[in-house]
Amino acid sequence: MTAADDLPYRIRRSDRASRVRVSVDASGDVEVVLPRRSPASAAPAAIDELRPWIERRLREASAVRAAVAARGATLPYLGTQLALTPEQGRTRVHRAGERLLVPGNEERAPAAIERWYRRAAAREIAPRLDAAARALGTTYTTLSIRGQRTRWGSCTARGAMSFNWRLLLAPEPVLDYVVWHEACHLRVMDHSPRFWELVRRHCPDFEEHRRWLRLQGSTLVL
Repeated sequence: MTAADDLPYRIRRSDRASRVRVSVDASGDVEVVLPRRSPASAAPAAIDELRPWIERRLREASAVRAAVAARGATLPYLGTQLALTPEQGRTRVHRAGERLLVPGNEERAPAAIERWYRRAAAREIAPRLDAAARALGTTYTTLSIRGQRTRWGSCTARGAMSFNWRLLLAPEPVLDYVVWHEACHLRVMDHSPRFWELVRRHCPDFEEHRRWLRLQGSTLVL
């Protein structure tokens, strides 16, 4: 670990890197990736050049950690809060009313919770997508639930639909908006004015939900 003035960062050499890259992860660690033959001086130079962006990302990462910590022993589910209830010997997560029964083993619990959210996402999204497709007079071919880092949903030209399970950590209207957004791509594949007018027709408040995702999307983590 080194530092440029008061900003600590880690340097990693890579044979695959063709240029200098800087990243900031959710824990606030800054990493500079250098091509194998780049001089060491390229790292502090990159930090200095990107300092405003790095500091903004560090503030965002800090806000995310604060938001997650504020949940306490709960997890959001489409606008409600589910109380985490660890149980020794449990291997699968189960919802009981407003409680989420989770494995008592702290090492196994996160993966089990994610699997539960993925299963729940399929149950929540499929009927919404079916209804949206019918309303639009179209069909889709497949539905998959993924954990993309930068996408909330996608629609291919062949009608293959994909949604991020983390949407279940958002308020329900936000999930509904993303479903309508991707369903409208079954009719209009681009983001032209015609597309946004179609979205507005079926989801009049879409701009509010779109803004929520832009501002709060980074907090949708376990």
